[in-house]
Amino acid sequence: MKIKTRGRNRLIALLSFIIAAPLLVPPALAQNSDNDKPQTKTVKEINQDANPLPWLYKGSDVPVDKSWTFGELKNGLRYAVKKNGVPPGQVSIRVRVDVGSLMEEEHERGFAHFMEHLTFRGSKYVPDGEAKRVWQRLGATFGSDSNAETTPTQTVYKLDLPNANRESLGESLKIISGMVSTPGMEQASIDAERPVVIAELQERAGPQTKLQDATRELFFAGQRLATRSPIGTIETLNGANENTVQTFHQRWYRPENTVVVIAGDGDPSVFEALVQQHFSNWKAKGVAGTIPDFGKPEETADSSRVVIEPTLPRFISMVTARPWELVDDTIAYNQQILIDLLALQLINRRLEARARAGGSYLQANVNQDDVSRSIDGTFVSIVPLTEDWEAALKDVRGVIADATANAPSQADIAREISEFDSALAIGAESYATEAARKQADDIVNAVDIRETVATPKSLWMFFAQCAIYIRRRGSCPQHENCLKVRQPAHY
Repeated sequence: MKIKTRGRNRLIALLSFIIAAPLLVPPALAQNSDNDKPQTKTVKEINQDANPLPWLYKGSDVPVDKSWTFGELKNGLRYAVKKNGVPPGQVSIRVRVDVGSLMEEEHERGFAHFMEHLTFRGSKYVPDGEAKRVWQRLGATFGSDSNAETTPTQTVYKLDLPNANRESLGESLKIISGMVSTPGMEQASIDAERPVVIAELQERAGPQTKLQDATRELFFAGQRLATRSPIGTIETLNGANENTVQTFHQRWYRPENTVVVIAGDGDPSVFEALVQQHFSNWKAKGVAGTIPDFGKPEETADSSRVVIEPTLPRFISMVTARPWELVDDTIAYNQQILIDLLALQLINRRLEARARAGGSYLQANVNQDDVSRSIDGTFVSIVPLTEDWEAALKDVRGVIADATANAPSQADIAREISEFDSALAIGAESYATEAARKQADDIVNAVDIRETVATPKSLWMFFAQCAIYIRRRGSCPQHENCLKVRQPAHY
């Protein structure tokens, strides 16, 4: 099961080689004194100069990544396109539909994933199995270059098309538009694909899945995520028929629930024209679905669970679960995230030091994630050094308790910020050579977690002043000043 996270994890994902990118400080800014006056315009005011804001940035003062072109069709479908020549000649297409296993009714468990399978069988423009052959002829390999994934909160169709030109892109987008708007949902197709999906379910029924299911049921008790793995159940998959599958499709596969992302070695105006050509005539049928309440964490007497599986290593996982809340993805929100990430990194440093100094665990770490729009959780993971897992648990809890009681030194804080500074500098320099498929995925994930995307340079800029205060004083007493954007000359 793939679980999507938001917020703190989004910042980590932007620069996968560091732990907390936002803390980095541009050298040019780090030399400024506390009395330097920032420019009078705030980021929000700068964004308003480009009124109206792109759909991804509405309600946010995060600087817009202007390398992307955003648009919306009359039928409600949204899109984002960008020229990116890495690698040369390739274009990456992502089509995201706002439906996953958390939107399924009890008798529909597994339907979102089942629908993903059915879309590849055949559709309005191609007969059963022909789409794969077309993309193979165009140089795309099924599984690596063309694929799809279903999570608790979204379904994403992916195509990385090598040696792309207007004709091959047009043919590909035509096929994909037919797949999502009018897939083959006849009973014969359902009966043919059902054994494939059930076989996939049975192949996954191993020790790791047993552990994942038990963890999910415990951590998300009382919520939909506790029992709704995207793969579904044999009972609900066997119960799928032409009527129930079509009803599910009409409820969720709608233009207003769909985002098309194209990034690659081509003209963005051509990308826009092709989206308009192949998706503008899509009209939804039936009654639109309403995203259900995913539930809140609940207190339960069953606060722990032991899973016995000899083939898996000994492992302890804990969570402190808080209700997930939709927030505006603002600079202030991200500044609080960076403070959280700094605290987590300082705790993880102490955990690592304790392990090296003779602790009873091999590895331990703390992280904080908002999971599948379900919980805001603080997670602790522990790998005991021996069979005495209770000693390892006691050891880790002692380190965490000490970290909450004894503040880090300024030297510790300065060390972390220095490391982040070097890492974000690399991220800012390498953004122009980042692969198109990665940047397309970033847009899709931002939509899924209901947030925006920001370039490493933007992160560097609007977190710089706050990081300076943290480094020099251990806090940010002049928070209002931290919301101002400085504009270094070399930008």
